[in-house]
Amino acid sequence: MPTKSKPKKRKKTLVIVESPAKAKTIEKYLGRNYRVIASKGHIRDLPKSQMGIDFENHYEPKYISIRGKGDTIKELKAEAKKAKEVYLASDPDREGEAIAWHVAHALNLDDTAKNRVTFNEVTKDAVKNSFKHPRAINMDTVNAQQARRILDRIVGYSLSPILWDKVKKGLSAGRVQSVALKLVIDREKAINNFKPEEYWTIDAEFKKKTKIFKAQFWGINGKKQDLPNNDAVKNVLAKIDKKQEFNINNVVKRERRRQPAAPFTTSTMQQEANKRLSYRTRRTMSIAQQLYEGISLGKEGTVGLITYMRTDSKRISPIAQAEASKFLNEKYGAQYAAKGARHFKNQEDAQDAHEAIRPTSVYRTPESLKAVLTTEQYRLYKLIWSRFLASEMTPAVYDTVRADAEQNGVIFRTTGSKMKFAGFTKVYDNQQEKSSELPELENGDIVKLAKSDNKQHFTLPPARYTEASLVHALEENGVGRPSTYAPTIDTLQRRYYVKLEAKSIVPTELGEIVDDLIEKFFPDIVNIDFTAQLENDLDSIEAGQKNWVKVVDEYYHPFKKELDKADADIKKVQIKDEPAGFNCDICGAPMVIKMGRYGKFYACSRFPECRNTKAIVKKIGVLCPKCGKGDVVEKKSKRNRKFYGCSRYPECDFVSWDKPISRQCPNDGHFLVEKRSKHNLVVLCPNGDYSEEPREEEKENQ
Repeated sequence: MPTKSKPKKRKKTLVIVESPAKAKTIEKYLGRNYRVIASKGHIRDLPKSQMGIDFENHYEPKYISIRGKGDTIKELKAEAKKAKEVYLASDPDREGEAIAWHVAHALNLDDTAKNRVTFNEVTKDAVKNSFKHPRAINMDTVNAQQARRILDRIVGYSLSPILWDKVKKGLSAGRVQSVALKLVIDREKAINNFKPEEYWTIDAEFKKKTKIFKAQFWGINGKKQDLPNNDAVKNVLAKIDKKQEFNINNVVKRERRRQPAAPFTTSTMQQEANKRLSYRTRRTMSIAQQLYEGISLGKEGTVGLITYMRTDSKRISPIAQAEASKFLNEKYGAQYAAKGARHFKNQEDAQDAHEAIRPTSVYRTPESLKAVLTTEQYRLYKLIWSRFLASEMTPAVYDTVRADAEQNGVIFRTTGSKMKFAGFTKVYDNQQEKSSELPELENGDIVKLAKSDNKQHFTLPPARYTEASLVHALEENGVGRPSTYAPTIDTLQRRYYVKLEAKSIVPTELGEIVDDLIEKFFPDIVNIDFTAQLENDLDSIEAGQKNWVKVVDEYYHPFKKELDKADADIKKVQIKDEPAGFNCDICGAPMVIKMGRYGKFYACSRFPECRNTKAIVKKIGVLCPKCGKGDVVEKKSKRNRKFYGCSRYPECDFVSWDKPISRQCPNDGHFLVEKRSKHNLVVLCPNGDYSEEPREEEKENQ
């Protein structure tokens, strides 16, 4: 009897994505006839050991397999041989398109075949629908990415050796990085050159029957007037008779509508997460990536909770708008849902390749997901969910009042508002604005001056950049793209060109040296308009309007001239060692202050014969509350978080995250600390049984 032959194993369709987390999620959506594996990002790139660009052959890049990706490439090839067909489903942006092209090259796939699928959200419907409309790899998009990569390589690999030779080994310079550094340093120069100007204000409290309201001096005889000095204040006060009543006039009552903000783009998400949640830009993008790739929701399986998080568009799909409208009608009522589709205007240079960042379903409320999300994921998801839902809601409506209180020509002005309809603020719960309500005021009313307070002020310099405001400045100037902001800021900090003090970005001495050198010899690199124009040219390449080789050529030749001149003209920068003022405790030679990769430190002047080094610590003027012998010094943890410890460590192991002060708690004798909240500084006992507002001298020492 003939033996039965085994049935042939059915070949599967292979799908290649970027991330292993996303691979698991998508394989569940597509079913058993599909095999989904990850390339784990790029598999080919320019070599690290050389420029990797053939300048004589139209800037042909010399791509090689990335070191450490050998096993991944072997797995991709093995799975592709077994597959019925292969689809490339890397992320829907320039980098993703380039990754798909590199994978196609490694697997010898036809890059004109319709084997490229993209989806803006990792949900079952979006993924399945994408396979109904496959397309060929978009070579215009690939070429835009190649042009950026090649130009960045030329700039980085040409400037960095000059910095190593003329300044210090280990330094680097990049196209977007150099512009960001210049913005930070220009702001610091503006702060240092700022000259404060004196001005005064007169605040007053008026009484109508039993109700008190506040007003500020506005002007005299119907004309607005500034108060530049105390003489001007005395002149105003001389006109006022405190026993005489004031007349209310010029009462203006209006209805003001406050519109909701647009849903998040990458940069606005980074800015809000930094301001509201104190998340660094890199941290925000990492958490957003997790939400996009998918979170396990139990019985529902793994689901992507937000749309693609690298976007400069404010556009929302009609399907998402319809779902938001339905949700709002059910939860809050028809009066809260926007009437008709709302459209937000994109920036002029926006690529608009993807939707804005939004939840994949508004019915997945933050509260319903709280049990399955980490605290960080929950907070960022709530920020994204609330912002999107608010953008699809009606305006908040306020009744506003403006009125003048006048006596002898002296005018004090008051404004007030009262919420009439919550509108989109309903979704923010306790974040709603408080109303600044006034008593009922009408023209001809009489009010009494309860008290007045004149204060001297001085104009303040511009604020240092935070990560949020630097991202805003880069975007506003058209420098870089959403995907570049986080790594750019991270690189500046890793190279110690800038440092973070609280939330402020402060340039270092090393950063100033590098910026000065680049600005002097490579002015185009730090020219904002020049850099923004390159971004426009890259967009034109992607749109098929410009040839990538010609664009690279236009930027390379002027740069090459600057490079040759700089190499000949730049003199070696000497970062001189400063005397530390004490001797080495190992060999007795004088100690000096050196500049290292992570800032300044003490080192023995006999280096390399003697390798003694010490960290530079900042004394805060307080004796150690534990041993009473050492000084409390400011230190930094491995994660760059500030803390306080005893200078006698390891003999004394005192440590505190909060800054100790030289006073004790009146209740239990424990040392007091200063703790900074979001809006102010308080003095409290770590044991929790005493707190107070800081004294004036403590405020001044901040």
